[in-house]
Amino acid sequence: MNDSTPDVPTAAEADENLSAAPEQDATAQPAEHAPAVVEEDASTEDATTDAPAEGAAPDNGAAESPDAAGTTGDTEGEPTDGAAAESAEESAENTPAETSEERMRRLEEEGDIAADYLEELLDIADLDGDIDIDVDGDRASVEIAGADRLATLNRPKGELLDALQELTRLAVQSRTGNRSRLMLDIGGFRAEHKGSLEELAEKAVAEAKEGEAAVPLRPMNPFERKVVHDVAKREGLRSESDGDGKNRHVVIYSAS
Repeated sequence: MNDSTPDVPTAAEADENLSAAPEQDATAQPAEHAPAVVEEDASTEDATTDAPAEGAAPDNGAAESPDAAGTTGDTEGEPTDGAAAESAEESAENTPAETSEERMRRLEEEGDIAADYLEELLDIADLDGDIDIDVDGDRASVEIAGADRLATLNRPKGELLDALQELTRLAVQSRTGNRSRLMLDIGGFRAEHKGSLEELAEKAVAEAKEGEAAVPLRPMNPFERKVVHDVAKREGLRSESDGDGKNRHVVIYSAS
């Protein structure tokens, strides 16, 4: 079933907001992760035990797609596949059955549409950058490489990336009529961010192993939640996504 197509800002309109964004200090360090009152696109950007619930306003923003409500793992005390759940949370949304060849053609088309939109946006904003297109699992992957000024504006929190990802997904949806789970990156930011997220998740896992209480993390987008779910699963602990909207976060449970 096709989602209704929302109005998509043109590249020129998007540039007005991009140009107005204040430059960030490239040396600024990411803010300390605050404990959450607290699932990615991973590709399934994707998660521990969440059932279908778009998000998404940009999951960056983001772009991220809408969030769904979480569900509990099937077996008490056993690690739940949080990553699978995050992924399922998005892919379960109106994706028609298709062959692997049809899926590849669809994702390549999404990448081409996204590249055209981003190239026009960069031209209007007079920003340098090369567009790299790929397919990562079950989603199109697009990276803006060599865009130093854009990368500086995106740091330290990646908010610009989330916003651009959401705009790009909407541009794709307006052309295809189907919701897109395309993943955007700027200068390798996601790969760098993934490393810091894994460190955060490992600390939470260690805390959960030492005590009996569940350990909640700060609110995260689907991509971030999937990274945390993957770490918890690797360490043999159960993790679940909890909360709604911007408060959606991962909770890691002790083995006891």
